[in-house]
Amino acid sequence: MSLLGTRAPVLPGAADPLAGPAGATATTPAGAPRRRTTRRHPLTRPGPLVALLALALVAAWALVPGAFTSHDPLTGVPADRLLPPGAAHWFGTDHLGRDLFSRTVHGTGLSLQAALVAIGIALVAGSLTGLVAGVAGGWVDDVLMRGADVLLAIPGLLLSLAVVTVLGFGTVKVAIAVGVASVATFARVMRAQVLRVRHATYVEAARLAGAGRVAVVLRHVVPNSAAPVLALATVELGAVVLAVSALSFLGFGATPPTPEWGSLVAEGRNYLAVAWWYSTLPGAVIAVVVLAAGRLGRAIEREGRTAR
Repeated sequence: MSLLGTRAPVLPGAADPLAGPAGATATTPAGAPRRRTTRRHPLTRPGPLVALLALALVAAWALVPGAFTSHDPLTGVPADRLLPPGAAHWFGTDHLGRDLFSRTVHGTGLSLQAALVAIGIALVAGSLTGLVAGVAGGWVDDVLMRGADVLLAIPGLLLSLAVVTVLGFGTVKVAIAVGVASVATFARVMRAQVLRVRHATYVEAARLAGAGRVAVVLRHVVPNSAAPVLALATVELGAVVLAVSALSFLGFGATPPTPEWGSLVAEGRNYLAVAWWYSTLPGAVIAVVVLAAGRLGRAIEREGRTAR
């Protein structure tokens, strides 16, 4: 008998010389369950969780401002003008003695309303444009995408200024202007997703099974293309808030003395030398909302890529 075909017996408790390093297993026994690693959801990580809580707080300001401040945002006390932040006035007071924290909280409703209307316009119009371009193809795709290229070639704020100049002043008109300026971005993303999905195996199988074109689009193409577009909406929310505040800062928003984030920053620019808090603290709120929306949107987008 050849010695190469034999193997010395291994005593109980002794290490097997052919088994490799201690604690390592060469193969997994048949039927044995594999060890599963639990993946932490991105929204439960510290960064996205803090961003979500910040946005939830701002949303609560918009819904129930009276629960966070008892001061009147429109009426001030002349004797309290330009007071620094303190226990009585968390954000200080303005040049008319009005509580700045109260004006910031009560201005959240208009600012977020304009941002959500703008996002809604961009999401609906841009998604429909991208869907039609991706499904129809041909000259329809060329015409729609060349129009989107023209919009993308113009800086967003400049395009918003042009539109709001035509429409006139007011929070809703500012929202429409910002929404129109963001349509091309959503159209591009939606078209790319439709082109990816329309050639997938399950879409081809649905067509071979006799499903109509409209049924395939509604049942397969739209649901499987929507996730990246919705993630983009979350990311764009911060940019839209910034654009709405910029137009309000330039005087295109609500009529004074109605508080709005951008107008609060604009009111305080003439008092920066003596009252740094006047523009700084409302501006800090805008910055926190923009950063939180971007952080949350990136987490949702990353989760969508992982799920796919």
